[in-house]
Amino acid sequence: MMLSKFLVILAATAALTAGGRAGAVGADGAGGATPAPVASATPEISKGARLAATCVACHGTNGDTKEGALPRLAGQSRQALSASLHAFKSGRRPSTIMTQIAKGYTDEQIELLAAYFAAQK
Repeated sequence: MMLSKFLVILAATAALTAGGRAGAVGADGAGGATPAPVASATPEISKGARLAATCVACHGTNGDTKEGALPRLAGQSRQALSASLHAFKSGRRPSTIMTQIAKGYTDEQIELLAAYFAAQK
């Protein structure tokens, strides 16, 4: 799912770049023409989804850990996820990696991540 969103963003970026170059010369041959507007085919990606992209390597796509070596984040309650991330951030819940990762998140980002993973199935 995240790969398909990435490909849509990549295609939209390429279209915007090509559109900007194509409009560089006006119909009369003079430069400075305004590029034609490009229709937005890119779906809106939430801030939580953008933050969650960094979690994929360990917790799987959309927090759905298949192998079970790490906790499945998808579908946990927002409150539980938020509490865990805050505990990692403060050091109350020790971890080799998550303590360091969580320290980099603001409280707002932790809430966005918790809401995102809670909404996943």
